Amino acid sequence: MTTGAIAEDAGHARYVFRVRLSSTARRALEAEWDRCRWVWNECVAKSTAVYLHNKAHPKDRLMCGPAQLDKMLTEARQKTPWLREGSSVPQQQCIRDFGKSRAKAHKDIKDRLPVKRRAGMPKYKTKREADPSLNYTRRGFRLKDGRLHLAGNIAVTVVWSRDLPAEPSSVRMYRDSVGHWYASFVVPAEVESLPSTGRVLGIDWGVKEIATTTSDDHDFPHPEFGRKARAKLSRYDRMMARRKPAKGQTASKGYREAKRLRAKAHKKVARQRQDAGRKWAKRVVRDHDAIAVEDFRPKFLAKTSMARKAADAAISATKRALTEMGRKHGRDVRLVHPAHTTMDCAQCGARTKHALPLSERTYACTACGAVSPRDKNSARVMLVRAGLDPAGAEGVRPVGAPLPQAA
Repeated sequence: MTTGAIAEDAGHARYVFRVRLSSTARRALEAEWDRCRWVWNECVAKSTAVYLHNKAHPKDRLMCGPAQLDKMLTEARQKTPWLREGSSVPQQQCIRDFGKSRAKAHKDIKDRLPVKRRAGMPKYKTKREADPSLNYTRRGFRLKDGRLHLAGNIAVTVVWSRDLPAEPSSVRMYRDSVGHWYASFVVPAEVESLPSTGRVLGIDWGVKEIATTTSDDHDFPHPEFGRKARAKLSRYDRMMARRKPAKGQTASKGYREAKRLRAKAHKKVARQRQDAGRKWAKRVVRDHDAIAVEDFRPKFLAKTSMARKAADAAISATKRALTEMGRKHGRDVRLVHPAHTTMDCAQCGARTKHALPLSERTYACTACGAVSPRDKNSARVMLVRAGLDPAGAEGVRPVGAPLPQAA
C-alpha cells in the first residue's frame, strides 16, 4: 500500500510504498537500526556532555557539530567491529538527522517560542519504544529488476502501486507503529498539467461539513470515521489500562499486544481520512483552474466542545492535501485569511456589526438584503478576497477572461 505522492518542498516530492521483507532482510534492517540507534544515543550523550562542560567553563568552549560527530563515528567504527559490520551511509545520515533536530530546538529557543510550541532537544531512543528509521542517500541504494537493494547486501521487495516519475535521490526505510515497513523515495517534483476548465472555486472549512464550496457538487461532508471506530478504540484503551505496567517495570506481552491492536485501529482511521481527503482534493483540482482556500488553523478548536469532531474531520490534513495536489497539477491555489469571513457579505461586501453565533446558520445582509446559507456565503467571500470574483455563484468566469492576481 502506498500513501501517495506528498510534496516535501517546492522542488521535491516523496513517494511512499509498502515493502515486503523476508526474515533475513528484516533481521538485517533491525540490526542496522540497532547500530544507528547506538550512534544517535552517542550523539545525545556527547551533545549533553559538551553543553554541561561549556556551562561550567564558559571560557573553554567545546564544539559538537556534525564535523565533530562524524569524527567520533569514524573513530568508533575503527575500534568497534560490531559497528563496522553495518553500512556507514545510514549511520552518517543519522548524525545529519540529529543535527537538524538539535538545530530546530535551538532555533525555537532563540525565537522565544512558547514552551508548548518548541521542538524539544533530541532524546535517547530506547529499543522497545523507538520505531526503526533508516535513511540512505544515492550511494547507499539502487533499484534493479523492480527490487530495492540497500547497502549491506539487503534486498527488499517493493509493492509498486505506481511508477516513480524520476530517478530517486534518497530513500528512507521505516517501520510504523503497526509493524509494517515502508520505503519513502524522494524524487524531483514534476508538474502534471491538467486541461483548463475555466472554473474557479471558493472553499470554507467547517465541522458539520469538512468543506463547503461555491459548487454544491464539490462539498465535502464529514465521513466521521473516528466516531464509527470509537467503540473498538475504547475497548483497546480499556485493555491497555488494565495491563499497564507499574512505573519502572517492563511492559507485559499482553500490554504490548493491546497497544499494537490500538495502533492498528488508529492507523485504519488515519488511512480512511487520508484516502477520502486526497480523492476529494483530486476531484476539486481536476475540475477548477483556480481555488480560493480559507487559511484555517483549527488548533483553537481543541479547547472547545467541538474538539473531538474537529479532530475527526482532519481539516489540516485535507487542506494540505489540496495545496499539494494543486501544486502537483499546476493549479492556482490561493490561501485567504479567515478573519471576518462569516461577517462579510459576498454580494456587496458589507460587514455585520456583531459576529454571528454558531447556532445561526443563515446569513442575511442588512445592507443589500441577500440571504444565503452561512457557509456558502463564506465560501463566496473567499473568491472575492482572493481576487477571483466569479460571474456567478457556481464559480464560472467569462470565457477568455484572465485570472487576476490576488492582492
